[in-house]
Amino acid sequence: MKIAIFHDYFGAIGGGEKVVIELAKIFDADIITTDVDAVSDINSSVRVISIGKTLKIFPLKQISALARFNFCDFSQKYDFFIFSGNWAHFAAKHHHPNLWYCHIIIPVLYEQGIRFYQGRNPLKTTILKIFSMVHKKMDQHSVTSIDTIIANSDYTKKQLIACYQRDAEIVYPPVKTALYTFKEYGDFWLSVNRIYPEKHIELQIECFRKVPEEKLIIIGGYAEGDHSSAYAEKIMKDLPANVKFAGQLPEDELIDLYGRCKGLICTSFNEPFGIAPLEAMASGKPVIAVNSGGYRETITPETGFLVEPEIDHLADAVRKVSKNPGIYHDACMHHVKKFDTGVFNERIRSALKNVMQ
Repeated sequence: MKIAIFHDYFGAIGGGEKVVIELAKIFDADIITTDVDAVSDINSSVRVISIGKTLKIFPLKQISALARFNFCDFSQKYDFFIFSGNWAHFAAKHHHPNLWYCHIIIPVLYEQGIRFYQGRNPLKTTILKIFSMVHKKMDQHSVTSIDTIIANSDYTKKQLIACYQRDAEIVYPPVKTALYTFKEYGDFWLSVNRIYPEKHIELQIECFRKVPEEKLIIIGGYAEGDHSSAYAEKIMKDLPANVKFAGQLPEDELIDLYGRCKGLICTSFNEPFGIAPLEAMASGKPVIAVNSGGYRETITPETGFLVEPEIDHLADAVRKVSKNPGIYHDACMHHVKKFDTGVFNERIRSALKNVMQ
């Protein structure tokens, strides 16, 4: 059986891209996407086909991705189709049987009062809100062409029910636990995330400004044409001396930093799942995260702290964990086994078999 996986774009390697790469390896599938800028960062031999680049201006990037998927047709070349992301599923109407692995529900479409619009002039805000209303209708119509939905967490499953009135099976994203090793508890903390406003990286920066005795290295990038350029430029100004941005790193360098860091800090509000905390745990490292979203499903009192998204709370947690991060080691290594690639492999194969039957 020939399988194709449609994914929005490879502008940067994040959790969603890691899941897609693993799916491609499990099913020996082709990946069909738009932008392939970050494909060279993939340490794996997967087949990637581009159906054309997107326009690198927000929101034209998203509109052009939507259009390319909407008008493409690979129905005669493959037997089964998997959609990953929020634009790729616009190809669903031409491609059956299919399955949508849902990483996130687009916040700007379905969450009221989010900070997405803050800092934009009134004209841009009005245009974006109109775009959001139109796209929401198109998005909901497109999902009617999806045969089966897989959610990456219980949090995402509840959002799918609320936004689309569609149920979903939960299959947690995979972590290659064997890749990660504990080396030491070094003199720095780690942050691993895309540089997006919804990740609230400014909280991490201000937290470590209040804890000058500790260091923070922030890993991650953003794709050209996303909504993040202005945000990234803003937070990189006036950094405290103990905070450093290292950009997007190759996998082997990131694994090395996980192995040597003191712990991981995560501040994304309503993160659908979050693979980085589990990568840290696979390295024997504790995690401090804001008490929301998918973090509640992966972080326990034995593996770290869930705290309110406030600078003082984050700073207190960093100070407490820094005194003796080693007490979390065994629990982290045991807990992360529930999310290993082998578990994902078994569950996703079972889900696909159920769809085919």
